[in-house]
Amino acid sequence: MARIFLTLATADALALLLAFALGCWSKLTDGLHAPTGSVYFFHFLVGLFTAVGTLLTHSLIFTYFLGTGRWVKEVTLAYHLPDAPWHKRTRELKRLTFPPALAAMLVPIATAAGGAGAQLQSWPWQVHFGLAIAAVVINLWAFRLEYRNVTENAGILDAVLREVDRIRAEQGLPPNDEALRQAAG
Repeated sequence: MARIFLTLATADALALLLAFALGCWSKLTDGLHAPTGSVYFFHFLVGLFTAVGTLLTHSLIFTYFLGTGRWVKEVTLAYHLPDAPWHKRTRELKRLTFPPALAAMLVPIATAAGGAGAQLQSWPWQVHFGLAIAAVVINLWAFRLEYRNVTENAGILDAVLREVDRIRAEQGLPPNDEALRQAAG
């Protein structure tokens, strides 16, 4: 998961920076009122797709922590493992990760709304510009935090699997991966 997230976060960060750069270029060349409006149009499209990509990337983090947290809880109950350190730490990681991930999702939505307001000339363009800066900064911060927490969570999953294999070996049962292969046929 860490590698998948790193790829998505890198692509999304580059897209956020590209949308920001295109927006600055469009503003400096009055792209909204230009006869061809191609820079403005590219800014609009890149910004729109980047906002959706940002939502996708952070939603993946929500799903990952909900799923792995539930898995660790179920394994903890099934194998009578103590709550600490693994299950407790997965809960802490989820609680540390969700607020920044949610903020990183909401700010690009607000940025898109600010862009629509600026396009219709109902809002000052500075609102959209300020929100765009916030979207880039908050997402870069959230990506860093999410990656760190996903990496730590992956280590917890490995530790739980090792402990399960140890318990299974004590009981004379095959390791978990072998049992899964046998069950699959």
